[in-house]
Amino acid sequence: MNVMIPTWIGGDLVAVEKLEAHQRGLRHKAVSVFVMHGDEVLIQRRALGKYHTPGLWANTCCTHPNWGEDPMACAIRRLDEELGITGLTLDHRDRVEYRADVGGGLVEHELVDIFMARVPERIALAPNPDEVLDTDWVTRADLEARIRATPDVFTPWLRIYLDKHAGQIFS
Repeated sequence: MNVMIPTWIGGDLVAVEKLEAHQRGLRHKAVSVFVMHGDEVLIQRRALGKYHTPGLWANTCCTHPNWGEDPMACAIRRLDEELGITGLTLDHRDRVEYRADVGGGLVEHELVDIFMARVPERIALAPNPDEVLDTDWVTRADLEARIRATPDVFTPWLRIYLDKHAGQIFS
């Protein structure tokens, strides 16, 4: 893995290997993107080879910026790397913090820059099979109903976003 991400230790922002940040539950920077078409949001099911939350449904794209990487640049890069999406205009919606157990002794304690992109039609996707198992376009109401019915098939952060931060994301 050996990806170094911006992480706080003792009040200082330092580069820490991504897996170590999750093993220690350290607060670190992250990015989440929601791509919307009308009232539909594009969600992805994480690849089964992911080291945490494999096979769970998440928002369009979520990741950690590399050390020294701008959050917007990171979001643009990962949309392309995960889903083959390019050329979108992203709107920075907010910065939120959450802490969640993601299983296997790993904890996400993230300070997340959240971005939204609105598209006039469902866009063509080219999912990277190392990152994405499946995708779906769902209305927010349907997504919320699915999460209520089967919360364990969704990532903890997507559940937190919809429960605590929907106003900042979707307004």
